Amino acid sequence: SLHEGHVVSAQELRELLQPLFTQNSRNLVLFLQDRLSVDDFTYLSESYGNKNPFQNLINKLFINLLQEILQSSPSSLVLPAVDSKATRYLLSILQESGDWKLTNVTNLNVSQLELSSSNPNLLVVQLQPLASGLKEISTLEAIAENDKIIGRVTMNLQERGIHFSVIYTAVRPSRISRRTDMVAELRRQLMAAEEEDSLYPPLNVTAGNQTCILFYAGNFSLKASSSVLIDLTNATFLTRNVDISASECSDSNTTLSLKYTNPVDGISSLEIRFLMTNKFYEVSARNWSTLDSVEIVQDGNKFAKFNVSAISAPAEYSFHCQLVGTSNLYPARLVPSNSEAGNWEVFISKLQIQGFNVINNQFSYASDCTGFFTPGIWMGLVTAIILVWILTYGIHMIMQLTTNSRFDDPKGPALSVPQTE
Repeated sequence: SLHEGHVVSAQELRELLQPLFTQNSRNLVLFLQDRLSVDDFTYLSESYGNKNPFQNLINKLFINLLQEILQSSPSSLVLPAVDSKATRYLLSILQESGDWKLTNVTNLNVSQLELSSSNPNLLVVQLQPLASGLKEISTLEAIAENDKIIGRVTMNLQERGIHFSVIYTAVRPSRISRRTDMVAELRRQLMAAEEEDSLYPPLNVTAGNQTCILFYAGNFSLKASSSVLIDLTNATFLTRNVDISASECSDSNTTLSLKYTNPVDGISSLEIRFLMTNKFYEVSARNWSTLDSVEIVQDGNKFAKFNVSAISAPAEYSFHCQLVGTSNLYPARLVPSNSEAGNWEVFISKLQIQGFNVINNQFSYASDCTGFFTPGIWMGLVTAIILVWILTYGIHMIMQLTTNSRFDDPKGPALSVPQTE
């Protein structure tokens, strides 16, 4: 029993999941989403009438679970609120709790999957991330697609007669209740200031025993030929199915190399390089780190190169930008420099990168791509200038008003004012 408002800590989560490690059937399926809240089950299913995104979860989990699974299962558990640190490192917690055979299910075809009979099996299914910053209907469609994935995997395992347990969770909540006493304390904070804003640890490249490159992104996606979407977020930061051995570090030049094998159907290999330099500039009398170019190599022969604009920071700092990509609307742009680059679209959200002077495996203070005069500041300044001009003009007109200098005397003749006056 959990009281209202209680947030389950990492230690409490370990204890609550302990039956998974001691039961006879130790096959565990972990469905991991980027963000989810228990309110989504009621809010989205009620808001869109007959278009219910939780066909498998609502109908199967909530009805069959209450009528059938509860009678046959030793236990079931619903946790409305879990500490983000606990869910973020849930996979590590599970691996530390037993000798699991870890399998990342990527093609969602588990019929050919071989499960170990001697060791417990841990199947990790990375669900597609929800669209960030878009309309609610996009979130509805994304959750509906993830629900279909959950239904296919669980049905396949059941048809094979495999006994298993399921964990469906996310690395952060989609809905956050803000208390009125904390509103004044809310502010934008980067990873260097507060770890809670990050979904997962950043990707780090080491040279010897020292970390020389740190790379983080909330969403890291590419689109080839305006049709093939390649989402590299989970492979880069969660499952770490990326080869960074070709990365190079030095005091003046740094290259972050990310190699992926079979990221999508039709592409056997994909390498993405971030080339950074560290130079001394006499005007500012200090060293600056600059991301000069981004290169994409497909299948070892198709080479695309992008020049980078507005991505630089003092050499002691990291660089952060909310949106980076090929779109003209992004504050930091990737500009195609050859014909092959025109076939690619790049989208990176919440980018933070540091290629020099990394200390204690943590990002340094971040230099943000947003200038001091944001659109909101400019709107406020223009509005204030217009209001000041109106006030000045009004005062000037009032100062031009004059009063009568002569008045009628009731005891004397009527006052005559010539037209010339």
